[in-house]
Amino acid sequence: MPNRSLADIFTDVMTQLTMLLRKEGQLARTEMSEKITQVAVGLGLIVGGSVLLTPALVILLQAGVSALITSKIVDEPWAPLIVGGGVLVIGLILLLVGVSRLRAEALVPSRTIQQIQNDMRVARQQAREPQPRDSDDQQRAA
Repeated sequence: MPNRSLADIFTDVMTQLTMLLRKEGQLARTEMSEKITQVAVGLGLIVGGSVLLTPALVILLQAGVSALITSKIVDEPWAPLIVGGGVLVIGLILLLVGVSRLRAEALVPSRTIQQIQNDMRVARQQAREPQPRDSDDQQRAA
């Protein structure tokens, strides 16, 4: 490899740095797109759970209370509590699953952060390693 001028080396470093930053930006955009999809799914589950809770509460409370009272399994005051409690548990499970998808740590672009940390580590290692001298390269080539 012929001796390169300081300007050539600087230009090469700047070109590689620009390319690295561009690639890191693309990775961040891709990962954030995935996270936005995850948020949309979480919100969809919350909305779906909420929408289903209203008719479920009405229908199940009416039918369940009527069935329990008619079958004489429980006394009349307990029937609405049993049916309402069951529907409440199902609704809470749906809401908790949706909310868990929206936790902040689930939305952090962790792959991008890890890649940037790896790039910084490699750059530090390359900055510390001494570059081989031209005479050493010529001796190895011979």
